[in-house]
Amino acid sequence: MTDACIRAVVESIHSSPTQAVLYLSGGASLALGLLMSVPGASNTVLEAVVPYSRMSMIQLLAKIPAKYCSQQTADEMALLAYNRALKLSSPGSPVLGVGFTGSLATTRPKQGDHRFHLSTRTSDRHWASTVTLSKGLRSRDQEEKVSSYFLLKAIANACKVSSTFDSELTESDVVADECERFFDEDKELEQLINGQICFKVYPFSSDKSNGDRKIILPGSFNPLHDGHLKLLEAATSICGDGYPCFELSAINADKPPLSIPQIKERVMQFEKIGKMIIISNQPYFYKKAELFPGSAFVIGADTAVRLINPKYYDGSYDRMIETLSGCKRTGCTFIVAGRKVDGTFKVLEDFDVPEVLKDMFVPIPAERFRMDISSTEIRRSCGL
Repeated sequence: MTDACIRAVVESIHSSPTQAVLYLSGGASLALGLLMSVPGASNTVLEAVVPYSRMSMIQLLAKIPAKYCSQQTADEMALLAYNRALKLSSPGSPVLGVGFTGSLATTRPKQGDHRFHLSTRTSDRHWASTVTLSKGLRSRDQEEKVSSYFLLKAIANACKVSSTFDSELTESDVVADECERFFDEDKELEQLINGQICFKVYPFSSDKSNGDRKIILPGSFNPLHDGHLKLLEAATSICGDGYPCFELSAINADKPPLSIPQIKERVMQFEKIGKMIIISNQPYFYKKAELFPGSAFVIGADTAVRLINPKYYDGSYDRMIETLSGCKRTGCTFIVAGRKVDGTFKVLEDFDVPEVLKDMFVPIPAERFRMDISSTEIRRSCGL
């Protein structure tokens, strides 16, 4: 009966829209097997990593943890997994990061408790719990089973799926330090500005896509205008498939970060017209390429000429090649529209793109899109 109940829960998890990344260390491996053994796992599991050795954990966390098996480490793993899920997920899909670290029965007697720490992170919720198992009550296989069932119930809860099976904890086991925090929109944007999360998606769009690739038009959108909409439409027609979306960076290279009210005000423009907008914390394209691997970035010729100008790389041509080659390795491309440069309308073909980078840059023919008006001119005409 338990097996049938677990299978039903896993099927419900796979039927939910949530996509997850799991980082598991020291136990709960059975949970991964249960998720992967039921058809539909690719709907849920974006990636699963088992950082079992100390060096693997150090590389995952990018530091030496104070304790490898602790609630703090599980929380940090869950946040890393959440940010990784954001990068790997289909745009607009709810995502889940899972962190688990355990110290279970092994081949030699343990001095300390047999315990595990679990953490889950979604866009609006962080949940965490520590479980201390009754020492000597179970074999390693049995402790794996209990920790895996507990983890599976936590994943179901994060996916808003009911779980009716028993995790097989006993009265002598201790569930402690259970913590649940919820985040409103302002708190999530604050976390983004502070660098805790890498971006936030507002999936207002009802547009359908036949691919996972993002077609991204970055900008300040102050204000959003018809040129932005037509430019993204033209770029999407050239790319052929993918999710068209706009991207606003909360962090500016030359100005103070946008305030939360400013971000929300600009987001409202996209809600009114039903278009997807991503708020990121990276103003630089080489960082955007890391955030959105495989994406097509829609830019104007004025931006393209800066991208290939060594002046913006401390005067180093080699650094420019190295930086853009890094973007190229992520699978990113630039879809380039004609724009005014120094008062003259220019297209991609007017610039000398280095041979090694040429396949990264795709022109939008002027007959497909040309609109010389800018947000700056609109603000000036409105006296802003």
